[in-house]
Amino acid sequence: MPIASIEGPADRISLVVVGAHLTGMPLNAELTALGAHLERSCITAPEYRVYELPGAEPRKPGLLRVPPGEGQAIAVEVWSLAPASFGLFVSRIPAPLGVGSVILGDGTQAKGFLVEAVAVRDARDITAFGGWKAYRASGSR
Repeated sequence: MPIASIEGPADRISLVVVGAHLTGMPLNAELTALGAHLERSCITAPEYRVYELPGAEPRKPGLLRVPPGEGQAIAVEVWSLAPASFGLFVSRIPAPLGVGSVILGDGTQAKGFLVEAVAVRDARDITAFGGWKAYRASGSR
């Protein structure tokens, strides 16, 4: 079955955020400064693992798609930006993070933060927390 893309306003692009850009997190102002709007909080399809990236400042997670049966649903937010703002935002994303297609729990997909597989080799797997905010609220380091 084909995966549907999120249908939003024609003049906006949806962006799935996983960690430091979530509401209340340290990099959220980068989105709001570009006129981004929070569309919804939701979860990914159960095809992802999330890792705390070592040495990242501020602390950040990386979302990695994995084979069926090896992941779980992760809490995320979907924001929308004007095309020019989306392009500017994406141009500033540092490696090993990037933007790709993220499948959401309802079967839709949108562009969103993903991490290169090589970057999680020595990273802490925090998938069991179900998302970045739950991990941070746990006080785990």
